[in-house]
Amino acid sequence: MWRSVFLAIGVTFCILGLECLVVDEAVLANTALGSSAAAAMDAVAGGGSSNQIKTEEWMPWSFLGLGSVIILYSITLPKRFQS
Repeated sequence: MWRSVFLAIGVTFCILGLECLVVDEAVLANTALGSSAAAAMDAVAGGGSSNQIKTEEWMPWSFLGLGSVIILYSITLPKRFQS
């Protein structure tokens, strides 16, 4: 069981690292929530601002490295931890 948990975490970090290599910035618009929800979010946020997620330069390679190390760790777990 532990092997599959660590393998899933490692694959998730690798996918996140690959996504950070491709995407430089993601803009989350509040208008996709619907008219009443968007109006409430605009009132709380103080205008029609949207959330921006920018990837830093260190993110893709760190996520890929961490994911690959965790995958290698999960492959080399001893057989006694499988039960």
